[in-house]
Parts: sequence; structure tokens; C-alpha cells
Amino acid sequence: MNLLHTAIVQQDIVWEDTDKNLKKLDILLKDLNDSTDLVILPEMFHSGFTMNPERVAQTETGKAVRWLKAKAMELDVHIMGSVVFKSGSVYYNRLYIYDPLGEVNYYDKRHLFSIGGEGEHYKAGKFRLIINIKGWRVCPLICYDLRFPVWSRNCNDYDLLIYVANWPKSRREVWSTLLKARAIENQTYVIGVNRIGEDHSNEYSGDSVVLNAKGNSVFDIEKDNEVVAYSRLDLDELNAFRNKFPVWKDADDFKLY
Repeated sequence: MNLLHTAIVQQDIVWEDTDKNLKKLDILLKDLNDSTDLVILPEMFHSGFTMNPERVAQTETGKAVRWLKAKAMELDVHIMGSVVFKSGSVYYNRLYIYDPLGEVNYYDKRHLFSIGGEGEHYKAGKFRLIINIKGWRVCPLICYDLRFPVWSRNCNDYDLLIYVANWPKSRREVWSTLLKARAIENQTYVIGVNRIGEDHSNEYSGDSVVLNAKGNSVFDIEKDNEVVAYSRLDLDELNAFRNKFPVWKDADDFKLY
């Protein structure tokens, strides 16, 4: 069996305080299940969804980035989460993925939440990322990307689609509905990892979830609690469903420019 064991960290993020958030995560991950292959943290896990990037921005030697690398090696896992990242004079909402050897890949958020001013403070990414984790093809995206199905479209190039988010409680039904849609239309596992708690303008209800290719929940997570939740994904089961019901063969061809 080709299994992937994931750990979702549904976190209550302390506003713009990297040190407190890293200490909190050290505690949450202290007793991580030994079988875990992949740990997934929310969007901007070290700061919250801030439009003050200069206060918390990371570089390649920043605390949050160094913490991700060290934690991946310490726990012998892949770990991902987005940070406020500064490159020269430009800021990105950058999702880092470190592997157990300390090697790194990253994805810069493509769709910036202009309604909240994100596009005024951050630069959009241009490229989608597909990484290999234990034989699984994984596509990691960030929050607002969820609303744009073309960017999320499975061109037979991934098995697991992941969204890390700070998605407000006021739009929780949209979050849940779109995650199910992405799973069904792409015939893939989908994981949505959202924060809980409050910041200066929004309340968050978590609603983190793992869905199979039929849009059904793989397990139930405590919606409003800070928790590390585990799931086991089965690639053989996914491929069997794709072969039995191969709607992907009838998909439209397209190119992104």
C-alpha cells in the first residue's frame, strides 16, 4: 500500500509575534505521531494574515524559516507553511516545504486578496509547484488560490492538493464548498488547513478538512479547537477510483500564460 500519513496543525496564531508562535508550535508538535510523513501549518503561521510585512518579514536566515528546516530534520518529516518573506525590497506570501534532509522547495502565492489589500503589500507568484513526497505528487497552494479553479486544475500532474489558509469564519461555507468542488473536479485528495482564533479584523473557525476524490471527508476534526489532527491517505485507492471512473480523460486541454 502506498500510504501518506499527514498531520494538520489547526493553530491559534498570535498576532505578529513570531517568537510566541514558534514556541506554541514546539509544544503542539512535541508528541507528534511517529508515523507522520507530512506536517501542514496554516498560512502565515508565524504572524497571522498581516498587511504589515515589514514588522515580521523573514529572509532565508529568519527565525521562522530556520525553525521550519530544523523541525523537519528533528522530526524526520516534510513540513510546510507560509511565511511573510522579503526578497530585496519586495515581500511575498511564500509557502516553504522542507524535507527531512533539510532540502527546500517553495511556492509564492499567486492570487493575492486584493479586497484586503494584500496586493498592495505583497508581490504575486508566477509559477505553480508540484513536489514529490514519498511517491505522491503534491500541489501546495495558499488560501485565496482556492477561488480560482483554473490555477488549481489537475492536469494529471498531482495526487494531493493542499490549501493553507487564514479563512474567516464569516465565509466558512464558501471554504467548505470550494474544497469539495476542487476534490471532485480534479479527482484528487484535498487538504484544507485553516487557523482558529481572532486577529485585528476577523474571527476564524478552523474547519480544516481532508477530502477524498469524491469530496467526502476522510476524518472529522474538532472545528474550533487548536489541535494536531492525523489522517492516512491511500494512493492505491485513489488510482483505483480514477481508473474505474476516468472523467479526467475527457478534460479540456489548456495553457496558462
